[in-house]
Amino acid sequence: MDITDLLQTLKFNSQGLIPVITQDAFDHTVLMMAWMNKEAITQTLVTGEVHYWSRSRQELWHKGATSGHIQKLHQFFYDCDADTILVKVEQVGNIACHTGARSCFFQEVPLN
Repeated sequence: MDITDLLQTLKFNSQGLIPVITQDAFDHTVLMMAWMNKEAITQTLVTGEVHYWSRSRQELWHKGATSGHIQKLHQFFYDCDADTILVKVEQVGNIACHTGARSCFFQEVPLN
């Protein structure tokens, strides 16, 4: 499937965005959740490094461009409804979260 066909297949929300789950390609840790638009998907697939859409800054975001903690794309999936993306990456520097943590999912809620 080429990029044009992929972009026509995916279901974007009313803001032109689609949620993306980012997972470590080697140990399967869920690293983060973010958003992509068509430009971010295209840049990700063309460059092999993950790009997202920053909702707060309203701009394309090349993950790790300033920190050096880039995400090298290994696999790109979309779900059965074509409304969510899963990318499997090599996380350079082993840090995905802006807090400096490996994963954004580090705050566990105790269960009774």
